[in-house]
Amino acid sequence: MQYLVGTESVHTTASICDYLDGRIDTSDSITVVAVVDDPSARRDRQEALNVAAVRLAAAGSVDTELREPDDADDGVTVASALRDSAAMLEADEIVIGARGWRPDDDNREEPSGLGSTARELLGSATRPIVVVPGATPYSNN
Repeated sequence: MQYLVGTESVHTTASICDYLDGRIDTSDSITVVAVVDDPSARRDRQEALNVAAVRLAAAGSVDTELREPDDADDGVTVASALRDSAAMLEADEIVIGARGWRPDDDNREEPSGLGSTARELLGSATRPIVVVPGATPYSNN
């Protein structure tokens, strides 16, 4: 099976790895993509990829990709970048976190519990998408 994993933090990666643990074996291929949609987040995205490479070692192959849209990619969203990667890889399944986390996130009470990337991907799904709940470093109190 070919999985495409979309991540933006070590927290999301950990939740996704927990989901895939016991589901993957040496016949599976996993491509983990982190999209740098904010230059200040590059390090966080790279750390998320590093965690994935270690935690998903039970798969037959694990590739990581740090995507950095250039100025010519104006209008590219994280969801569209993941959708394009899934099509290129002919992924059987996309696995993402329910919502990203940003320290300045003022919209923690999104009624659906889903972030914009999850909503956009689900709204245009052409292949199975698994949305895993994630532990976030803040509480909704």
